[in-house]
Amino acid sequence: MALTPDLYGTSASRLNSFVAQYLQPSREWKEEVLEAVRTVEQFLREETFQGEHGLNQDVRVLKVVKVGSFGNGTVIRSNTEVELVVFLSCFHSFQEEAKHHQTALRLIRKRLWLCQDLLALGLEVLGLVQGIPDALVFTIHTKDTAEPITVTIVPAYRALGSLVTSSQPHPEVYENLIEACGYPGNFSPSFCELQRNFVKHRPTKLKSLLRLVKHWYQQYVKAKCRKAMLPPLYTLELLTIYAWEMGTHGDENFNLDEGLTTVMELLKEYEFLCIYWTKNYTFQNPIIENFVRKEFKRQRPIILDPADPTHNVAEGYRWDIVAQRASQCLKQDCCYDQENPVPSWNVKSARDIWVTVEQWGYPSLILVVNPYEPIRKVKEKIRLSRGSLGLQRLSFQTPGSERQLLSSHNCLADFGIFLDTPICLLETVFPEIQVFVKNPDGGSHAYAIDPNSFIVALKQQIEDKQGLLIKQQQLEFQGQQLQDWLAFTSYGIEDSDTLILSEKKAREVPFPYS
Repeated sequence: MALTPDLYGTSASRLNSFVAQYLQPSREWKEEVLEAVRTVEQFLREETFQGEHGLNQDVRVLKVVKVGSFGNGTVIRSNTEVELVVFLSCFHSFQEEAKHHQTALRLIRKRLWLCQDLLALGLEVLGLVQGIPDALVFTIHTKDTAEPITVTIVPAYRALGSLVTSSQPHPEVYENLIEACGYPGNFSPSFCELQRNFVKHRPTKLKSLLRLVKHWYQQYVKAKCRKAMLPPLYTLELLTIYAWEMGTHGDENFNLDEGLTTVMELLKEYEFLCIYWTKNYTFQNPIIENFVRKEFKRQRPIILDPADPTHNVAEGYRWDIVAQRASQCLKQDCCYDQENPVPSWNVKSARDIWVTVEQWGYPSLILVVNPYEPIRKVKEKIRLSRGSLGLQRLSFQTPGSERQLLSSHNCLADFGIFLDTPICLLETVFPEIQVFVKNPDGGSHAYAIDPNSFIVALKQQIEDKQGLLIKQQQLEFQGQQLQDWLAFTSYGIEDSDTLILSEKKAREVPFPYS
Protein backbone atom coordinates (compact mmCIF):
# COMPACT_ATOMS: atom_id res chain seq x y z
CA MET A 1 0.00 0.00 0.00
CA ALA A 2 1.33 3.43 -0.98
CA LEU A 3 2.44 5.77 1.76
CA THR A 4 0.01 8.54 2.74
CA PRO A 5 1.25 11.97 1.57
CA ASP A 6 2.06 14.64 4.11
CA LEU A 7 -1.10 16.39 5.30
CA TYR A 8 0.87 19.54 6.03
CA GLY A 9 1.94 19.66 2.38
CA THR A 10 -1.64 19.31 1.12
CA SER A 11 -3.45 22.51 0.24
CA ALA A 12 -6.79 23.27 1.91
CA SER A 13 -8.61 22.98 -1.42
CA ARG A 14 -7.46 19.35 -1.82
CA LEU A 15 -8.52 17.98 1.56
CA ASN A 16 -11.63 16.28 0.16
CA SER A 17 -9.58 14.25 -2.29
CA PHE A 18 -6.92 13.62 0.40
CA VAL A 19 -9.52 11.93 2.61
CA ALA A 20 -11.07 9.99 -0.27
CA GLN A 21 -7.74 8.75 -1.65
CA TYR A 22 -5.72 8.06 1.47
CA LEU A 23 -7.94 7.85 4.57
CA GLN A 24 -11.22 6.29 3.43
CA PRO A 25 -10.82 2.49 3.71
CA SER A 26 -12.04 0.17 0.98
CA ARG A 27 -15.02 -2.06 1.66
CA GLU A 28 -12.97 -5.16 0.82
CA TRP A 29 -10.26 -4.32 3.33
CA LYS A 30 -12.76 -3.64 6.12
CA GLU A 31 -14.52 -6.91 5.39
CA GLU A 32 -11.25 -8.86 5.59
CA VAL A 33 -10.47 -7.42 9.02
CA LEU A 34 -13.98 -7.87 10.36
CA GLU A 35 -14.21 -11.44 9.05
CA ALA A 36 -11.24 -12.39 11.22
CA VAL A 37 -12.74 -10.62 14.23
CA ARG A 38 -16.12 -12.36 13.70
CA THR A 39 -14.44 -15.67 14.51
CA VAL A 40 -13.45 -14.28 17.91
CA GLU A 41 -16.93 -12.79 18.44
CA GLN A 42 -18.59 -16.12 17.67
CA PHE A 43 -16.22 -17.91 20.02
CA LEU A 44 -17.07 -15.50 22.84
CA ARG A 45 -20.81 -15.88 22.30
CA GLU A 46 -20.71 -19.68 22.27
CA GLU A 47 -18.22 -20.35 25.08
CA THR A 48 -19.04 -20.79 28.75
CA PHE A 49 -16.29 -19.67 31.10
CA GLN A 50 -15.96 -21.65 34.31
CA GLY A 51 -15.88 -19.37 37.36
CA GLU A 52 -12.95 -19.20 39.76
CA HIS A 53 -11.21 -16.92 42.27
CA GLY A 54 -14.35 -15.84 44.11
CA LEU A 55 -16.56 -15.87 41.02
CA ASN A 56 -18.49 -19.03 41.89
CA GLN A 57 -20.61 -19.35 38.80
CA ASP A 58 -20.25 -20.16 35.13
CA VAL A 59 -19.96 -17.05 32.99
CA ARG A 60 -21.70 -16.52 29.67
CA VAL A 61 -21.38 -13.71 27.19
CA LEU A 62 -24.76 -11.99 26.80
CA LYS A 63 -23.71 -9.73 23.94
CA VAL A 64 -20.64 -8.59 22.02
CA VAL A 65 -20.49 -4.99 20.78
CA LYS A 66 -17.96 -3.67 18.31
CA VAL A 67 -16.92 -0.19 19.42
CA GLY A 68 -14.20 2.32 18.52
CA SER A 69 -13.50 3.34 14.93
CA PHE A 70 -14.71 0.06 13.43
CA GLY A 71 -17.91 0.24 15.44
CA ASN A 72 -18.84 3.84 14.70
CA GLY A 73 -17.78 3.87 11.03
CA THR A 74 -14.83 6.27 11.19
CA VAL A 75 -11.92 3.85 10.80
CA ILE A 76 -8.91 5.12 8.90
CA ARG A 77 -7.31 3.01 6.16
CA SER A 78 -4.66 0.56 7.46
CA ASN A 79 -5.77 0.98 11.08
CA THR A 80 -6.20 -2.61 12.30
CA GLU A 81 -7.19 -2.01 15.92
CA VAL A 82 -10.60 -3.44 16.85
CA GLU A 83 -12.29 -2.94 20.22
CA LEU A 84 -14.92 -5.30 21.62
CA VAL A 85 -17.09 -4.88 24.70
CA VAL A 86 -18.51 -8.13 26.11
CA PHE A 87 -21.50 -8.02 28.44
CA LEU A 88 -21.22 -10.87 30.95
CA SER A 89 -23.89 -12.80 32.84
CA CYS A 90 -21.97 -12.60 36.13
CA PHE A 91 -22.35 -8.81 36.42
CA HIS A 92 -25.67 -7.73 37.94
CA SER A 93 -24.60 -4.28 39.11
CA PHE A 94 -21.78 -1.76 38.71
CA GLN A 95 -20.44 -2.86 42.10
CA GLU A 96 -20.24 -6.52 40.98
CA GLU A 97 -18.44 -5.50 37.82
CA ALA A 98 -15.84 -3.59 39.83
CA LYS A 99 -15.38 -6.56 42.15
CA HIS A 100 -15.02 -9.27 39.47
CA HIS A 101 -13.59 -7.30 36.53
CA GLN A 102 -10.07 -8.69 36.82
CA THR A 103 -11.30 -12.26 37.35
CA ALA A 104 -13.46 -12.05 34.23
CA LEU A 105 -10.50 -10.83 32.20
CA ARG A 106 -8.38 -13.76 33.39
CA LEU A 107 -11.13 -16.26 32.53
CA ILE A 108 -11.40 -14.96 28.97
CA ARG A 109 -7.62 -14.87 28.57
CA LYS A 110 -7.24 -18.45 29.82
CA ARG A 111 -9.97 -19.75 27.53
CA LEU A 112 -8.55 -17.98 24.46
CA TRP A 113 -5.15 -19.46 25.19
CA LEU A 114 -6.52 -22.99 25.48
CA CYS A 115 -8.70 -22.76 22.36
CA GLN A 116 -6.29 -21.29 19.81
CA ASP A 117 -6.60 -24.36 17.57
CA LEU A 118 -10.40 -24.15 17.70
CA LEU A 119 -10.24 -20.53 16.58
CA ALA A 120 -8.09 -21.47 13.56
CA LEU A 121 -6.28 -18.13 13.76
CA GLY A 122 -2.70 -17.11 14.33
CA LEU A 123 -3.42 -15.68 17.76
CA GLU A 124 -0.97 -14.12 20.20
CA VAL A 125 -2.28 -13.08 23.60
CA LEU A 126 -0.38 -9.95 24.63
CA GLY A 127 -1.93 -9.92 28.10
CA LEU A 128 -3.89 -7.72 30.44
CA VAL A 129 -3.43 -4.00 29.91
CA GLN A 130 -4.11 -1.35 32.53
CA GLY A 131 -6.46 1.36 31.39
CA ILE A 132 -9.84 2.94 32.08
CA PRO A 133 -10.97 0.23 32.53
CA ASP A 134 -8.43 -2.61 32.31
CA ALA A 135 -8.63 -4.77 29.16
CA LEU A 136 -7.35 -7.91 27.45
CA VAL A 137 -5.29 -7.32 24.31
CA PHE A 138 -4.21 -9.88 21.70
CA THR A 139 -3.25 -9.96 18.02
CA ILE A 140 -4.61 -12.04 15.15
CA HIS A 141 -2.58 -13.07 12.09
CA THR A 142 -4.45 -14.29 9.01
CA LYS A 143 -3.47 -15.04 5.43
CA ASP A 144 -6.00 -12.47 4.16
CA THR A 145 -4.71 -9.43 6.05
CA ALA A 146 -1.23 -8.05 5.47
CA GLU A 147 -1.04 -6.48 8.94
CA PRO A 148 -1.75 -8.24 12.25
CA ILE A 149 -5.07 -7.24 13.79
CA THR A 150 -4.99 -5.97 17.38
CA VAL A 151 -8.13 -6.84 19.35
CA THR A 152 -9.00 -5.29 22.71
CA ILE A 153 -11.66 -6.93 24.89
CA VAL A 154 -13.36 -5.15 27.80
CA PRO A 155 -15.93 -6.98 29.98
CA ALA A 156 -18.88 -4.89 31.17
CA TYR A 157 -22.15 -4.90 33.09
CA ARG A 158 -25.19 -4.68 30.80
CA ALA A 159 -26.69 -1.70 32.60
CA LEU A 160 -29.05 -0.78 29.76
CA GLY A 161 -30.53 -4.27 29.48
CA SER A 162 -32.40 -4.75 26.21
CA LEU A 163 -33.01 -1.03 25.80
CA VAL A 164 -33.62 0.11 22.23
CA THR A 165 -30.46 2.12 21.69
CA SER A 166 -32.29 4.98 19.97
CA SER A 167 -34.23 5.74 23.17
CA GLN A 168 -33.02 7.56 26.27
CA PRO A 169 -32.10 5.38 29.27
CA HIS A 170 -34.20 5.69 32.40
CA PRO A 171 -32.66 8.22 34.83
CA GLU A 172 -32.42 5.46 37.44
CA VAL A 173 -29.61 3.91 35.39
CA TYR A 174 -27.52 7.06 35.85
CA GLU A 175 -28.55 7.39 39.50
CA ASN A 176 -27.13 3.89 40.08
CA LEU A 177 -23.98 4.86 38.16
CA ILE A 178 -23.43 7.94 40.33
CA GLU A 179 -24.14 5.94 43.49
CA ALA A 180 -21.55 3.31 42.47
CA CYS A 181 -18.80 5.97 42.82
CA GLY A 182 -16.43 4.22 40.43
CA TYR A 183 -13.26 5.75 39.04
CA PRO A 184 -14.37 8.06 36.19
CA GLY A 185 -14.67 6.05 32.98
CA ASN A 186 -14.42 2.59 34.57
CA PHE A 187 -18.10 1.90 33.90
CA SER A 188 -18.32 3.68 30.54
CA PRO A 189 -18.21 0.39 28.55
CA SER A 190 -21.69 -0.34 29.95
CA PHE A 191 -22.88 2.53 27.76
CA CYS A 192 -20.80 1.62 24.69
CA GLU A 193 -23.82 1.22 22.41
CA LEU A 194 -24.89 4.79 23.14
CA GLN A 195 -21.31 5.99 22.57
CA ARG A 196 -21.09 4.12 19.28
CA ASN A 197 -24.44 5.38 17.99
CA PHE A 198 -23.61 8.97 18.96
CA VAL A 199 -20.94 8.91 16.24
CA LYS A 200 -22.17 6.18 13.91
CA HIS A 201 -25.32 7.89 12.65
CA ARG A 202 -23.60 11.14 11.68
CA PRO A 203 -23.46 12.44 8.07
CA THR A 204 -20.80 11.07 5.72
CA LYS A 205 -19.15 14.48 5.35
CA LEU A 206 -18.73 14.78 9.11
CA LYS A 207 -17.12 11.34 9.20
CA SER A 208 -14.63 12.61 6.62
CA LEU A 209 -13.77 15.46 8.99
CA LEU A 210 -13.46 12.97 11.86
CA ARG A 211 -11.03 10.86 9.80
CA LEU A 212 -9.02 13.96 8.90
CA VAL A 213 -8.73 15.09 12.54
CA LYS A 214 -7.83 11.58 13.72
CA HIS A 215 -5.18 11.23 10.98
CA TRP A 216 -3.65 14.54 12.05
CA TYR A 217 -3.71 13.47 15.69
CA GLN A 218 -2.10 10.09 15.06
CA GLN A 219 0.59 11.36 12.68
CA TYR A 220 1.53 14.71 14.19
CA VAL A 221 0.77 14.33 17.89
CA LYS A 222 0.76 10.71 19.08
CA ALA A 223 3.54 9.54 16.73
CA LYS A 224 5.77 12.43 17.86
CA CYS A 225 5.07 12.09 21.60
CA ARG A 226 4.75 8.37 22.25
CA LYS A 227 5.49 8.53 25.98
CA ALA A 228 3.20 11.43 26.81
CA MET A 229 -0.20 10.90 28.46
CA LEU A 230 -2.34 12.07 25.54
CA PRO A 231 -6.15 12.09 25.30
CA PRO A 232 -7.85 9.13 23.57
CA LEU A 233 -9.22 9.40 20.03
CA TYR A 234 -12.77 9.37 21.37
CA THR A 235 -12.11 12.76 22.99
CA LEU A 236 -11.04 14.23 19.64
CA GLU A 237 -14.14 12.73 18.00
CA LEU A 238 -16.42 14.42 20.52
CA LEU A 239 -14.66 17.76 20.16
CA THR A 240 -14.96 17.55 16.36
CA ILE A 241 -18.68 16.73 16.55
CA TYR A 242 -19.22 19.69 18.91
CA ALA A 243 -17.36 22.01 16.51
CA TRP A 244 -19.52 20.83 13.61
CA GLU A 245 -22.81 21.08 15.54
CA MET A 246 -22.12 24.59 16.83
CA GLY A 247 -20.29 25.89 13.74
CA THR A 248 -22.67 24.68 11.01
CA HIS A 249 -25.87 24.07 13.03
CA GLY A 250 -25.87 20.52 11.71
CA ASP A 251 -25.42 21.41 8.03
CA GLU A 252 -24.14 18.42 6.01
CA ASN A 253 -22.67 20.71 3.35
CA PHE A 254 -19.55 22.34 4.76
CA ASN A 255 -15.88 22.85 3.92
CA LEU A 256 -13.43 20.36 5.40
CA ASP A 257 -10.69 22.97 5.68
CA GLU A 258 -12.91 25.24 7.78
CA GLY A 259 -13.82 22.30 10.01
CA LEU A 260 -10.17 21.34 10.49
CA THR A 261 -9.21 24.94 11.29
CA THR A 262 -12.04 25.25 13.82
CA VAL A 263 -10.98 22.11 15.67
CA MET A 264 -7.39 23.36 15.83
CA GLU A 265 -8.53 26.73 17.18
CA LEU A 266 -10.54 25.00 19.91
CA LEU A 267 -7.58 22.81 20.83
CA LYS A 268 -5.43 25.91 21.23
CA GLU A 269 -7.91 27.25 23.80
CA TYR A 270 -8.35 23.91 25.58
CA GLU A 271 -8.31 25.51 29.06
CA PHE A 272 -11.75 27.04 28.38
CA LEU A 273 -13.52 23.98 26.99
CA CYS A 274 -16.68 22.85 28.77
CA ILE A 275 -18.69 20.59 26.44
CA TYR A 276 -21.66 18.35 27.14
CA TRP A 277 -24.77 16.92 25.47
CA THR A 278 -28.27 16.04 26.69
CA LYS A 279 -29.06 13.31 24.18
CA ASN A 280 -28.91 10.37 26.59
CA TYR A 281 -29.33 12.10 29.95
CA THR A 282 -30.82 15.42 31.00
CA PHE A 283 -30.39 17.68 33.99
CA GLN A 284 -34.06 17.64 34.93
CA ASN A 285 -33.16 14.81 37.31
CA PRO A 286 -31.79 16.51 40.48
CA ILE A 287 -29.26 13.74 41.23
CA ILE A 288 -27.72 14.01 37.76
CA GLU A 289 -27.89 17.80 37.80
CA ASN A 290 -26.21 18.18 41.19
CA PHE A 291 -23.46 15.74 40.24
CA VAL A 292 -22.70 17.47 36.94
CA ARG A 293 -22.78 20.96 38.48
CA LYS A 294 -20.04 19.82 40.86
CA GLU A 295 -18.07 18.36 37.95
CA PHE A 296 -18.25 21.69 36.13
CA LYS A 297 -16.40 23.36 39.00
CA ARG A 298 -13.36 21.17 38.34
CA GLN A 299 -10.39 22.15 36.22
CA ARG A 300 -11.03 22.46 32.49
CA PRO A 301 -10.96 21.16 29.79
CA ILE A 302 -14.23 19.36 30.42
CA ILE A 303 -15.76 17.15 27.73
CA LEU A 304 -18.48 15.00 29.28
CA ASP A 305 -19.12 11.66 27.66
CA PRO A 306 -22.58 11.97 26.04
CA ALA A 307 -23.37 8.47 27.35
CA ASP A 308 -21.78 8.74 30.83
CA PRO A 309 -22.17 11.98 32.86
CA THR A 310 -19.60 10.78 35.41
CA HIS A 311 -16.78 10.68 32.87
CA ASN A 312 -14.93 13.79 31.79
CA VAL A 313 -13.04 12.20 28.89
CA ALA A 314 -10.65 15.18 28.75
CA GLU A 315 -9.35 14.95 32.31
CA GLY A 316 -5.75 14.16 33.19
CA TYR A 317 -4.01 14.47 29.81
CA ARG A 318 -1.22 16.59 28.31
CA TRP A 319 -3.40 19.07 26.48
CA ASP A 320 -0.54 21.55 26.37
CA ILE A 321 1.23 19.26 23.89
CA VAL A 322 -1.91 18.90 21.78
CA ALA A 323 -2.34 22.70 21.79
CA GLN A 324 1.24 23.24 20.61
CA ARG A 325 0.74 20.79 17.73
CA ALA A 326 -2.57 22.45 16.83
CA SER A 327 -0.82 25.83 16.61
CA GLN A 328 1.73 24.29 14.22
CA CYS A 329 -1.05 22.79 12.10
CA LEU A 330 -2.69 26.18 11.65
CA LYS A 331 0.51 27.42 9.97
CA GLN A 332 0.56 24.63 7.37
CA ASP A 333 -0.79 24.47 3.82
CA CYS A 334 -3.82 22.43 4.90
CA CYS A 335 -5.10 25.47 6.80
CA TYR A 336 -4.31 28.02 4.07
CA ASP A 337 -6.29 28.97 0.98
CA GLN A 338 -3.48 30.10 -1.29
CA GLU A 339 -1.87 32.82 0.87
CA ASN A 340 -4.80 33.43 3.21
CA PRO A 341 -5.53 31.48 6.39
CA VAL A 342 -8.73 29.44 6.20
CA PRO A 343 -11.45 31.06 8.37
CA SER A 344 -12.82 29.06 11.28
CA TRP A 345 -16.45 28.69 12.28
CA ASN A 346 -17.82 30.83 15.09
CA VAL A 347 -17.72 28.23 17.86
CA LYS A 348 -17.60 29.18 21.55
CA SER A 349 -15.72 27.12 24.13
CA ALA A 350 -19.00 26.49 25.96
CA ARG A 351 -22.67 26.50 25.01
CA ASP A 352 -24.91 29.50 25.72
CA ILE A 353 -27.22 28.94 28.68
CA TRP A 354 -30.50 30.40 29.94
CA VAL A 355 -30.18 32.59 33.00
CA THR A 356 -33.40 33.25 34.91
CA VAL A 357 -33.16 36.58 36.76
CA GLU A 358 -35.37 36.55 39.87
CA GLN A 359 -36.24 39.80 41.64
CA TRP A 360 -38.72 40.17 44.50
CA GLY A 361 -41.89 41.89 43.26
CA TYR A 362 -41.10 41.48 39.54
CA PRO A 363 -41.74 38.71 36.98
CA SER A 364 -38.70 36.57 36.17
CA LEU A 365 -36.49 37.68 33.30
CA ILE A 366 -34.87 35.04 31.06
CA LEU A 367 -31.60 35.91 29.30
CA VAL A 368 -29.37 33.96 26.91
CA VAL A 369 -25.83 34.23 28.26
CA ASN A 370 -22.52 32.58 27.44
CA PRO A 371 -20.68 31.36 30.56
CA TYR A 372 -17.60 33.33 29.50
CA GLU A 373 -19.53 36.57 29.10
CA PRO A 374 -18.55 39.11 31.82
CA ILE A 375 -21.15 39.63 34.57
CA ARG A 376 -21.11 43.35 33.79
CA LYS A 377 -22.61 42.55 30.37
CA VAL A 378 -25.34 40.51 32.03
CA LYS A 379 -26.11 43.53 34.20
CA GLU A 380 -26.28 45.72 31.08
CA LYS A 381 -28.86 43.36 29.56
CA ILE A 382 -30.93 43.55 32.75
CA ARG A 383 -30.69 47.34 32.82
CA LEU A 384 -31.84 47.59 29.20
CA SER A 385 -34.76 45.29 29.91
CA ARG A 386 -35.81 46.62 33.32
CA GLY A 387 -34.59 50.21 33.24
CA SER A 388 -32.91 49.73 36.64
CA LEU A 389 -31.57 52.80 38.42
CA GLY A 390 -30.05 51.37 41.62
CA LEU A 391 -26.86 49.39 42.12
CA GLN A 392 -27.40 45.90 40.77
CA ARG A 393 -26.35 43.04 43.03
CA LEU A 394 -26.43 39.56 41.47
CA SER A 395 -26.05 36.35 43.47
CA PHE A 396 -26.66 32.64 43.05
CA GLN A 397 -26.83 29.48 45.12
CA THR A 398 -26.47 25.83 44.20
CA PRO A 399 -27.88 23.04 46.40
CA GLY A 400 -25.70 22.32 49.40
CA SER A 401 -23.57 25.45 49.07
CA GLU A 402 -23.60 29.05 50.31
CA ARG A 403 -25.07 31.92 48.32
CA GLN A 404 -22.35 33.77 46.39
CA LEU A 405 -22.05 37.27 45.03
CA LEU A 406 -21.51 37.53 41.26
CA SER A 407 -18.90 40.24 40.81
CA SER A 408 -18.94 42.40 37.67
CA HIS A 409 -15.29 41.50 37.07
CA ASN A 410 -16.04 37.77 36.86
CA CYS A 411 -18.02 35.56 34.50
CA LEU A 412 -20.34 32.65 35.20
CA ALA A 413 -17.61 30.18 34.19
CA ASP A 414 -15.50 31.40 37.13
CA PHE A 415 -18.15 29.86 39.40
CA GLY A 416 -18.46 26.66 37.35
CA ILE A 417 -21.85 27.71 35.95
CA PHE A 418 -22.32 26.03 32.56
CA LEU A 419 -25.96 24.94 32.89
CA ASP A 420 -29.21 26.89 32.86
CA THR A 421 -29.36 28.63 36.22
CA PRO A 422 -31.45 31.04 38.31
CA ILE A 423 -29.75 34.13 39.74
CA CYS A 424 -31.08 36.66 42.22
CA LEU A 425 -31.18 40.40 41.44
CA LEU A 426 -31.19 42.88 44.30
CA GLU A 427 -31.03 46.65 43.83
CA THR A 428 -29.48 48.78 46.52
CA VAL A 429 -29.33 52.55 46.91
CA PHE A 430 -26.60 54.20 49.02
CA PRO A 431 -26.05 53.65 51.92
CA GLU A 432 -27.77 50.24 51.62
CA ILE A 433 -25.76 47.02 51.57
CA GLN A 434 -26.68 43.45 50.65
CA VAL A 435 -26.93 40.61 53.17
CA PHE A 436 -27.76 36.96 52.61
CA VAL A 437 -30.18 35.19 54.95
CA LYS A 438 -29.82 31.39 55.08
CA ASN A 439 -33.11 29.61 55.73
CA PRO A 440 -33.60 26.46 57.86
CA ASP A 441 -33.98 24.38 54.66
CA GLY A 442 -30.53 25.43 53.41
CA GLY A 443 -31.79 27.89 50.80
CA SER A 444 -31.09 31.60 51.10
CA HIS A 445 -32.33 35.01 50.00
CA ALA A 446 -30.67 38.37 49.48
CA TYR A 447 -31.93 41.51 51.21
CA ALA A 448 -31.03 45.22 50.98
CA ILE A 449 -30.55 46.85 54.38
CA ASP A 450 -29.26 50.15 55.75
CA PRO A 451 -26.34 49.28 58.08
CA ASN A 452 -27.62 51.84 60.58
CA SER A 453 -31.14 50.37 60.70
CA PHE A 454 -32.40 47.95 63.34
CA ILE A 455 -32.41 44.17 63.01
CA VAL A 456 -36.20 44.18 63.23
CA ALA A 457 -36.35 46.04 59.89
CA LEU A 458 -34.79 42.99 58.19
CA LYS A 459 -37.18 40.69 60.03
CA GLN A 460 -40.05 42.70 58.58
CA GLN A 461 -38.66 42.11 55.08
CA ILE A 462 -38.36 38.39 55.81
CA GLU A 463 -41.99 38.26 56.96
CA ASP A 464 -43.15 40.08 53.83
CA LYS A 465 -41.14 37.85 51.51
CA GLN A 466 -41.29 34.46 53.18
CA GLY A 467 -44.37 34.64 55.41
CA LEU A 468 -42.52 33.78 58.64
CA LEU A 469 -43.80 36.09 61.38
CA ILE A 470 -41.33 38.41 63.10
CA LYS A 471 -42.02 36.85 66.50
CA GLN A 472 -41.10 33.42 65.11
CA GLN A 473 -37.77 34.51 63.64
CA GLN A 474 -34.35 34.11 65.21
CA LEU A 475 -31.33 35.59 63.40
CA GLU A 476 -27.71 34.75 64.15
CA PHE A 477 -24.40 36.08 62.85
CA GLN A 478 -21.13 34.30 63.59
CA GLY A 479 -22.81 32.32 66.38
CA GLN A 480 -24.30 35.42 68.08
CA GLN A 481 -28.07 35.90 68.36
CA LEU A 482 -29.17 39.28 66.98
CA GLN A 483 -31.38 41.53 69.10
CA ASP A 484 -34.28 43.29 67.36
CA TRP A 485 -33.54 46.83 68.55
CA LEU A 486 -29.83 46.92 67.85
CA ALA A 487 -28.34 48.18 64.56
CA PHE A 488 -26.44 46.03 62.06
CA THR A 489 -23.30 48.08 62.71
CA SER A 490 -23.40 46.91 66.33
CA TYR A 491 -22.52 43.40 65.16
CA GLY A 492 -19.95 44.39 62.52
CA ILE A 493 -22.18 43.09 59.70
CA GLU A 494 -20.80 44.11 56.30
CA ASP A 495 -21.79 43.80 52.65
CA SER A 496 -22.62 40.24 51.45
CA ASP A 497 -22.32 38.68 54.91
CA THR A 498 -24.58 35.71 55.64
CA LEU A 499 -27.05 35.61 58.54
CA ILE A 500 -28.61 32.39 59.79
CA LEU A 501 -32.40 32.29 60.14
CA SER A 502 -34.13 29.74 62.36
CA GLU A 503 -37.67 29.40 63.63
CA LYS A 504 -38.18 29.82 67.35
CA LYS A 505 -39.73 26.94 69.20
CA ALA A 506 -43.19 27.63 70.58
CA ARG A 507 -42.02 27.98 74.20
CA GLU A 508 -39.37 30.52 73.15
CA VAL A 509 -41.87 32.91 71.53
CA PRO A 510 -42.29 35.95 73.82
CA PHE A 511 -45.92 36.88 74.43
CA PRO A 512 -47.20 39.43 74.05
CA TYR A 513 -44.71 40.70 71.45
CA SER A 514 -43.44 44.20 72.07
